[in-house]
Amino acid sequence: MKRLTLNEIGKLAGVSAATVSRVINNYPHVTQERRERVQEVIAQTGFQPNLIARSLASQRTNIIGLVIPNVAHAVFTDPYFPNLIQGITQASNRRNLTLALFLFHSMQEETRTIQSILNATLLDGLIITADRKEYSLVPQIVKQGLPFILVGRPESKSEPSAEITYVNTDNIAGGYLATEHLITLGRRRIAIIASDLNTAGDDRYTGYRNALRDHNISFDAALVAQGDFSLESGYAAMQKLLPEQPDAVFASSDNMGLGAQRAIRDAGLRIPQDIAIVGYDDLPPAMQAEPQLTTIRQPVEQMGITAVELLSQFVSSSIAPASVIFPVELIIRASCGAEQSG
Repeated sequence: MKRLTLNEIGKLAGVSAATVSRVINNYPHVTQERRERVQEVIAQTGFQPNLIARSLASQRTNIIGLVIPNVAHAVFTDPYFPNLIQGITQASNRRNLTLALFLFHSMQEETRTIQSILNATLLDGLIITADRKEYSLVPQIVKQGLPFILVGRPESKSEPSAEITYVNTDNIAGGYLATEHLITLGRRRIAIIASDLNTAGDDRYTGYRNALRDHNISFDAALVAQGDFSLESGYAAMQKLLPEQPDAVFASSDNMGLGAQRAIRDAGLRIPQDIAIVGYDDLPPAMQAEPQLTTIRQPVEQMGITAVELLSQFVSSSIAPASVIFPVELIIRASCGAEQSG
């Protein structure tokens, strides 16, 4: 079957080849009526644009990358990532963008692949999530000049936050809400399973400390344990905390909260009677837990959608760096109960 050209598609639709090109590349300034005529002809003829010629003409490939640094295993075990990827995929499909996913199993593999990405001209831009504070990818990508959006607050020590476009939730408020809820239940020995791997963990810890301060509860370093957002680390952290006899715990992710619940049950203690618990994310496993997990809801899927929308604007019109910060919400379930501890 003969391959049709832009001119031939234009003649069938009654428009110029330039208009056909603008429709294919999703450019503005095409009337809805002409756009629909072109799209109808494309559908009827099964026309497939030459992607190489298209990218040469527009200087865009319509391919974006999602980079998840050095945590390939977590993508398959932490429900946060499927929810984020779902939002990114939905928005990419709506904008006729091809999504390339980059996962790494080691720092060496990550360094090699990232350098290849930056040296090539394959991608229009990148979305980066779960970036680390240590060995952050951001300075390297800023230096290269490739458009990118960060999911999560950037580390201010490496690059000024004002110069980076990012999508985030109000993690300080979330940490505060979680801790304050436990305080209102009469709990006073409130532990935290924190994480210092990224800025989200830092901000949730800040919210925890602020709530204790505002309610005149002394901070106790013995009630702080570190995790890496995994279920296993939540279990291990809770085991370290149990000898300190906390009556509540704020886990900085649902995954760690579920691990903590298991450790509490394995120790023969009751939830929430002996130890109340609040997680963070409100992903599906929180509802499936026994008891169901009280948690801080953040709109993970919407964050992914917004990241794609911002990246598309960034690539097409070089928008000024900005940040979109979503509010969070306390979701009360059985892991806290409603009783006052004595």
